[in-house]
Amino acid sequence: MKALLNRHASLATFIGVLLLWELACRTLPIPVFVLPAPSQIVAAAFDLGLARWMSHLTATLQVALAGYLVAIAIALPLAVALTNSALLSRTLMPWLVVVQSTPIVAVAPIIVVVLGAGNLPRIVITTLIAFFPLVISSATGMASAPPELIELSRSLRAPRSREYTQIRLPHAVPYIFSALKVSITLAVIGAVVAEFVAAEQGLGYLILFATSSFKVPLAFASLAILVCSSLLLYGAILWLHRRLFPWSLTSPA
Repeated sequence: MKALLNRHASLATFIGVLLLWELACRTLPIPVFVLPAPSQIVAAAFDLGLARWMSHLTATLQVALAGYLVAIAIALPLAVALTNSALLSRTLMPWLVVVQSTPIVAVAPIIVVVLGAGNLPRIVITTLIAFFPLVISSATGMASAPPELIELSRSLRAPRSREYTQIRLPHAVPYIFSALKVSITLAVIGAVVAEFVAAEQGLGYLILFATSSFKVPLAFASLAILVCSSLLLYGAILWLHRRLFPWSLTSPA
């Protein structure tokens, strides 16, 4: 019994919070536009219809995944370059920190004005939010490769490409996948931020529309679907890590 309770403690806690939430909304004079009950959120979700939900969800995931893939395509080669050149690292790292420190919410309207309507500015916003953890964590993992192996490789006059493919990149796998798991959730956040600025479809747009119309149960339903989507994407990256690189799961990250 104790083992079963420990295994399902998080699920039991979640169900308990939902029950307390429902009870509080039913017994206390809480307006729906302040905090709707879970039953009202579920009813609002069913009222919108599956087809419209799939349309909004697809629009958000398209932007999130496109920005995520672009972030990977930029971050991993850049991490290799930063590890390979101390001068490049000293030159670019301050600029990467500046980009990361700049509030994307403030820059997003400028990006939309410059790049125009469509998915392109939303993908750029998502990429800017998602790529920084990938660069830093990947570069850290490659730089943390055992120095004695690096020296051995160089003493044997192995090509620099083999140093990366056989020493640095394998050692960096736990770091890279840690960043991939963080970045996939950030990509969803980036897509929603972009939809807040300029969009006619997507879960972020739906939340903005619902709150402006005081349809708060619909906004909560959209938020719940966003959270579930982020968790599923996180789980997919974790599954890939376990499937492709099981030997790295016990490595420090």
